[in-house]
Amino acid sequence: MSFDAPAVIKTKRDGGRLTDAEIDWVIDAYTRGRVAEEQMAALLMAIFLRGMDYRETVRWTTAMVSSGDRLDLRGLRRAGHPLATVDKHSTGGVGDKITLTVVPVVAACGAAVPQAAGRGLGHTGGTLDKLESIAGFTAHLPNEHVRQQLCTVGAAIFAAGQLAPADAKLYALRDITGTVESLPLIASSVMSKKLAEGAGALVLDVKVGSGALIKSVAQCRELAHTMTRLGAAHGLRTRALLTDMNRPLGGAAGNAVEVAEALEVLAGGGPPDVVELTLRLAAEMLELAGVDDRDPAQSLRDGTAMDRFRALVTAQGGDLSAPLPIGACSETVTAARGGTMGDIDAMAIGLTVWRLGAGRSRPGERVQPGAGIRIHRRPGEPVAAGERLFTLYTDTPERFPAAMSALDGGWRVVDTPPRPQPLILDRMTS
Repeated sequence: MSFDAPAVIKTKRDGGRLTDAEIDWVIDAYTRGRVAEEQMAALLMAIFLRGMDYRETVRWTTAMVSSGDRLDLRGLRRAGHPLATVDKHSTGGVGDKITLTVVPVVAACGAAVPQAAGRGLGHTGGTLDKLESIAGFTAHLPNEHVRQQLCTVGAAIFAAGQLAPADAKLYALRDITGTVESLPLIASSVMSKKLAEGAGALVLDVKVGSGALIKSVAQCRELAHTMTRLGAAHGLRTRALLTDMNRPLGGAAGNAVEVAEALEVLAGGGPPDVVELTLRLAAEMLELAGVDDRDPAQSLRDGTAMDRFRALVTAQGGDLSAPLPIGACSETVTAARGGTMGDIDAMAIGLTVWRLGAGRSRPGERVQPGAGIRIHRRPGEPVAAGERLFTLYTDTPERFPAAMSALDGGWRVVDTPPRPQPLILDRMTS
């Protein structure tokens, strides 16, 4: 059948349902460059405003998987024993360096983790941007290299490449067109990559709150339900945790600063919330993979998780002996009075880091590896007058006024400590 982009756009603009054939055509034509960026941007906005039903979302996901290769991970073995494969994906948050900690923990416990990771999206950070702040690290791996690295190291974190290439193009376009927060677009983006990478099981970390792509608990439940259904429909064992993102995770947000904090966790220290979420997600992943006879916390205590991370970085050309970059220019925010650190708004931190240069405003724009923020006092910690609260880093000092403006109002020193908030809000299965 013959289709044209304006007709497809008008169908969704007017609240209609896209047929399977229309979805197959538009995804294939866009991937091949036969639908212009402006036309796909218009369709994405129409989807953002009008939505897609579950059947449309299933077909959109399937079409994106079919746009490229699928990684075949059958028959992976180490030392003669079969390897179970499992992956984890976060819907995006602020200070969310959990992939850097949970992947080596799970690998150290005996499962293999193939992670097709992404770059920053809106105000949320990207795993590949963080890892590429390590000298020499490459995320571009041939499929056969991924298979071999899973057998030797137990983990690989890589760019999707020809896995669901339609998603890679749509991901970059959503980032700059105000269409990031669409539930069906998020669900299909996440699940197309994960289905194409070929893991046997998947645990989703669905972020809820001010710093998440979706703010409301009800909508996040809907998103988690949609993604677990998509997994089940394609034979992928899928589980989801709803986790809090009203506060940033840990005490660092950016690129290299988050790598440094992840290394602290792998060395047996680090912020308690990062450790808690790492271990909970690792336990879920190992259970779903059928490797539930190992204690994830032990891998942090005995150093085996750190060994796996170092092996992963080395296998992908990285050099952890080289100093991690830090912005050449810095500004410090100090406390005007003593008291207790109140709540810190995750969105304010995310926008601050984005304005410092850690994120993108145009497709393909280079991020600053050393851009970021260190949070010196977490909610509930005592604060003395004149004490450092935040340090901001960038290579371009003209960014500081806009970054400081984003940070202003996102925190305060109070007299009464804020109430502790649970990190894990819910657990959902398909």
